[in-house]
Amino acid sequence: MQRYYFDHNATTPIAPEVLQAMMPALTEVYGNASSLHHFGQIARQRLDEARRDVAACLGADAKEILFTSGGTEADELAVQGHWVLAATIEHPAVLNAVRRNDHAGFVEVDSRGLVDPDDIRRALRPGMSLISVMHANNELGTIQPIDEICRIAREAGISFHSDGVQAVGKIPVNVRDLGVDFYSLAAHKIYGPKGVGALFNKTATRRTRTENVAGALGLAAALRREKQHGAEEAVRIAALRDRLEQSVLDRIPGTHVNGAGAPRVPNTSNLRFDGIDSEPLLIALDLRGFAVSSGSACSSGSTEPSHVLQAIGLTKEQARSSIRVSLGRSNDAEQVDALVDALVACVAHLRKLAPAYA
Repeated sequence: MQRYYFDHNATTPIAPEVLQAMMPALTEVYGNASSLHHFGQIARQRLDEARRDVAACLGADAKEILFTSGGTEADELAVQGHWVLAATIEHPAVLNAVRRNDHAGFVEVDSRGLVDPDDIRRALRPGMSLISVMHANNELGTIQPIDEICRIAREAGISFHSDGVQAVGKIPVNVRDLGVDFYSLAAHKIYGPKGVGALFNKTATRRTRTENVAGALGLAAALRREKQHGAEEAVRIAALRDRLEQSVLDRIPGTHVNGAGAPRVPNTSNLRFDGIDSEPLLIALDLRGFAVSSGSACSSGSTEPSHVLQAIGLTKEQARSSIRVSLGRSNDAEQVDALVDALVACVAHLRKLAPAYA
């Protein structure tokens, strides 16, 4: 059976050129980059090279790039020690860290999943030291007005962090133009390796640790490829997403696009089917060879419906009737049309079993 992957927001396959860039550090350059001997210094050279490349792709200085074990660690490093004001749709990596602080504050979003910058301004309190709002939401794909929120942070004299894990590689990102103080990213979302990410940190604080040289080279290679091909690929994938959404809305009654009307990254579609529970729908699609998800992979073990979908005003039942389709390089129009056909058949079958649609 042919299988098709539509879950690129969860993770992506590593690109051949990324793996090639990593191979020397996996087989030849095996020294610890903190060691003073020859082997360590060769590793240090490769690590510094990767840091410069990552910085160049983001519009940063090399000294402002901290390599991490992934997006979660980057988020946690950014918000730790701060009294944070965050949006209610943040990734669990941010929400969990913020909730451990008794002085945290939260800002709601509208029905499209967008933060109103005026709400940020009104929610600020004396003592708050950081605003954290993700650049692009991992479930809805909505793009937040980061530059405007950055201006509010500067006016208030506090720092601003943005989780850019789902933005990098999908839309242009320049940390200088955005005005952020901290910005998180992860390699495995952009056809790089798992286990490595980065934090742009304007204060340029370094840590003592054993660096993942191969991972850093992989992240740098993935960013270089996205910088070279990302804009062209975004146009192609946006057309596929629009084709998917329009076909589903035309062919399946009682269907909605969560987050419609907001600026979105080109690859993400969150679809809601009245009277359907997403879990049996995901299983039915998988049996037909289609991999999609019900939301964040980091929350997939939770029995609670998506906090993001509830934050935009959906009931628990509506949240449970939603799936996320996230497209990538391997997808084409033929695959999208096949997914639509499968959705038509699966939704019709499941609705026959549902009392409301019997």
